[in-house]
Amino acid sequence: MVSEGAAGRRTGTPRVEAALQTLMADPDSPERVHGVLECALVFAGAGVAALYAPGDDAELLCLVDSAGLPRTLYGLRGTYALNGDSPAARAHREARAVWLGPRELAARAPSRRTPAKEFSLAALPVRGGCLVAVSERPGGFDAEARASLERLADAVAAPAPDEPAARGELRTNAFSLAMDSGRIEVGDDILQLFGLNRERFDGKVETLLGLTVPEDLPSLMSVVEADHMSLGDRELEFRVLQPAGPPRWLRLHGRLVPGGEGRPARLVGTVADASTLRSDVTDVARVQRLAAALSTAGTVRDVSQAVVSALRRPLRADRIALAELEGDRLVVTVLDPPDPEAWPELWRREWRTEWPDAPVRTMPTLAAALREGRARIWPAGTALEPALADVGPGGLAVLPLPAAGRMAGACLIGWDTPHDFGPDERALLTASAGLAGQALMRAHAFDAEHELVGMLQRQLLPRRLPQLPGAVAVARYLPATAGLEVGGDWYDVIPLPDNRVALVIGDVQGHSTAAATLMGQMRTALRAYAAEGHPPDVVVAHANRLLADLETDLFATCCYVEVDMESGSAWCVRAGHLPPVLRHPDGRTEIVETDGGPPLGVLRQAEFPLGPLALRPGTVVALTTDGLVESADADIDQGLARFAGELGAADPADLGPVADALLGGARRSDDIALLLMRYDGMASRPLRESWTVWRVPQAVGQARRFTRRTLRSWNVPERDRDAVLLVVSELVTNALVHTDGRVRLDLTLVNHRLRVAVADASPRSPVKPTSIGWEATGGRGILLVEALSDSWGTVPVSGGKQVWSELALGR
Repeated sequence: MVSEGAAGRRTGTPRVEAALQTLMADPDSPERVHGVLECALVFAGAGVAALYAPGDDAELLCLVDSAGLPRTLYGLRGTYALNGDSPAARAHREARAVWLGPRELAARAPSRRTPAKEFSLAALPVRGGCLVAVSERPGGFDAEARASLERLADAVAAPAPDEPAARGELRTNAFSLAMDSGRIEVGDDILQLFGLNRERFDGKVETLLGLTVPEDLPSLMSVVEADHMSLGDRELEFRVLQPAGPPRWLRLHGRLVPGGEGRPARLVGTVADASTLRSDVTDVARVQRLAAALSTAGTVRDVSQAVVSALRRPLRADRIALAELEGDRLVVTVLDPPDPEAWPELWRREWRTEWPDAPVRTMPTLAAALREGRARIWPAGTALEPALADVGPGGLAVLPLPAAGRMAGACLIGWDTPHDFGPDERALLTASAGLAGQALMRAHAFDAEHELVGMLQRQLLPRRLPQLPGAVAVARYLPATAGLEVGGDWYDVIPLPDNRVALVIGDVQGHSTAAATLMGQMRTALRAYAAEGHPPDVVVAHANRLLADLETDLFATCCYVEVDMESGSAWCVRAGHLPPVLRHPDGRTEIVETDGGPPLGVLRQAEFPLGPLALRPGTVVALTTDGLVESADADIDQGLARFAGELGAADPADLGPVADALLGGARRSDDIALLLMRYDGMASRPLRESWTVWRVPQAVGQARRFTRRTLRSWNVPERDRDAVLLVVSELVTNALVHTDGRVRLDLTLVNHRLRVAVADASPRSPVKPTSIGWEATGGRGILLVEALSDSWGTVPVSGGKQVWSELALGR
């Protein structure tokens, strides 16, 4: 199929004609079609180019191949209905080119979610299919870009979508791998490089992988796995074992051919002896490699390093810098070489942090290039301001990096010796600038979102851990390295009355803002239930019912350990979570295999049994989430045993380095939370006595007599006893008069401070009167307690409350 007016556009720009002459020299090459798509990136300024052809059912246009950035960034699909209204279907059906700008694209689907950036789309008919290209350049495809695309469309013919799989004969250095079955077709040259003959080869890719050097196997596996090949081409070097002598270096170049209904995806490409390859690489391949590298670069630093790696060596440059434009300053993200002495003096004066912030106002030539928005090249001897001249005394190239109608930054490339800029280099620099600018804008948005996610995560976790009586605690949290979604792992350390502390660690299912929100709710709920004075199993049971009532599809796991710092006794409750790991003072480790209940939110009515723990001074309690102990090559039991071994080998004198060492080898495919506490025991243990107050007429007198005996046994001076007895009388009287149920009196003495606490079954706190008349018969008790106490207050205790007063003895 040839489009209308094809006869009038048989010629394109000289550079396109030269590239096509090279590509068409081998019409049977499986790389020919992909090479034409790469030409669309270089010579037409496209961000992505894709080729479509009718499928087997003759009702769909199916993707054959694509080059450049991921097509999904621009909404390009894998298939289009032949009778539909898509630009690709119209161009193929009407045999004419379709050119659409941002306004036309927005008008076609006003309600559909489209990328925030504007772009233009071109769909041109080719023999047997359709060529689609997308550009983010302001103004879309200009006349030269359209002429280049039309010439490329005339030169290419679309193969059937499954042609690489159906081709019976391969070139001697080519291969075709079925991604679903692992069956591979290879040419004779590849078999010879691997030391095999046709009779000995069983057609399995595992046979070839087994002949490679083990250290190179992970990089090869990243190519032959389909999910890693979803973006761009891959090229890598690896070694194969030889019967005698050192291993042989080979170079693989492959690309993924998408499958369709009933057709598996296939990886096709070539393998060659690395020593026989030419040292020079075509500009098309360089741009393609840069596009593939940028498509997987997530952060601004990743983008900058990809640009430096793709340009410095091919251009034989002595220095290269990439910087973001922020206001009137260039904020440098990567310098190569990174040594300050390799850069101009002005840059060294601005070297504030890791990289300098170069002021644009001191470099008017650079400012003019940024305003023009096009690449500028100055040969050796050009009169430039010192800040630029010293970057490239033998030649300087400045690449403004445009994206989405604004200037994202600039790339500076300098040479020390006189450098001759050929037309191919100029084309390479121009094409690279567009790709780098778009990637830099995406990465900047990625970094901003990543910082926002990190800030949200930090707000949901404790800012700092409290100081504990007789113990030291440290915690670490590591988010997953992949993606931007917030994790659901959390930890907490909750101080409780009477020198008790609760250690909590948990994990909400999934990685999303919903999981993070639920994590914050569960952490707050557990802290609130613990502060009410409930025992550990009741705290976890309440949290379970709360999560079940929230009507969410997510569940959570949790491990709750309450430790009595005075006695070293502890109780553990597990809700579908990993057990605690104890490191005893002698270095022996123990995985505490206590019974546990189901994850929170699975069953509204569930049992969460208590498991006892005994801690001696020097014992370390370790709680973690499954991200630290579970991996693809080891189950949780193996990972937990490894974790216990590493904890036993560590020196618990300083828990900070211990936590860092435990996280050192973690695989960051999942969030990780880690909480460590070393129990040292309290230097001075409090004296405690309790009395149950019965509701009898003599109750207050009995409470005073109990208090007097206790103070005498504790050797409290006589001068301090009267104040304590008065406080006891008032608190016990208030509890008996204003509440129902059980009343308990607790006395605690530590470091010459006496604490009087009266607990009752009413949750209502006593109200201090604002004024009392001379004729009032009540209301003075709380005022007396306040006057006699150094401090007083109320705390919830198991559905009721506890009113307490502290008095300093010996004043």
